[in-house]
Amino acid sequence: MFTGIVQGVASVAAITDRPGLRSFTLQFPPGFCSGLEIGASVSCDGVCLTVTALHEGERADFDVMQQSLSLTTLAELGQGSPLNVERAARDGAEIGGHPLSGHVDFMGTIREIRRPENNHVLRIAVPPRWMRYIFAKGYIAVNGASLTVAEADRKAGWFEVWLIPETLRMTTFGDKAEGASLNIEIERQTQVFVDTVRDAIDERLGPLLPALQALLAQQGLSVEDLAEPLQLPRR
Repeated sequence: MFTGIVQGVASVAAITDRPGLRSFTLQFPPGFCSGLEIGASVSCDGVCLTVTALHEGERADFDVMQQSLSLTTLAELGQGSPLNVERAARDGAEIGGHPLSGHVDFMGTIREIRRPENNHVLRIAVPPRWMRYIFAKGYIAVNGASLTVAEADRKAGWFEVWLIPETLRMTTFGDKAEGASLNIEIERQTQVFVDTVRDAIDERLGPLLPALQALLAQQGLSVEDLAEPLQLPRR
C-alpha cells in the first residue's frame, strides 16, 4: 500500500527489452534506497513495481509486463525520463494522502493547463465509463500523487486538480504539457459505493430501469447522478 505522498523524482537510467518483458533501471534521489530490499514495492508514476535488483549509486531494477505497459504511461518512458516515486507505506506511518494500491485503472489526458498566481491547474480528460467514480472534493491518484478533485464535469468528461508550489517541486507535474498522458487510480471506497448503488438500482428496478433512464435523460441526468451527494440549499 502507498499513501500518495510522492517522496521524490527518479529518472530512467536504462531500459532492457526481453520477450514479453521490459526492465527499467531507475536512478533514485539520495537516500531513497536506504533499507530497500529485493522484492520490495515502489510506486513509479503510480504503478506498483517490484525491486528485482539493487545497484550502487541509488539504482534499482524493475520488470514490467506487456499488459502493464499497455495500460499505463510506462511504455512512453525513455532514458532520462523523470517519474514520481514512493516507497511502500510502513505499519503505523502517517497517511498524509489516501490509501493507494498502485494498480492503475486508466490513463487520462491533460486537456488544459492554467497558471493562476501561485497555483497550477490541470484539467484532465477521462474515458466516459470512469467519470462515475469522480466527484468534486473527492480523492484521486494522478501519477501516484494523492490529490483532491477541485471540479468535475461528468457530461464533458473531465476533472480538475489544483497544485501548490510544493507539489510542483516534489513531482513531475510542472513539466507536463497539454496532451500528456497520466496514470489514474480512483479512490476504492468511492468505487465500491457507486457500484453498490448501481447494483441496488438494477436489482430493485429491473424492467423499470429503462423507463427511469429515459425520465432522467429528459432532465439531463443519468443513473450515476443518483449516487452524487445531495446538495442542500444554503441559508
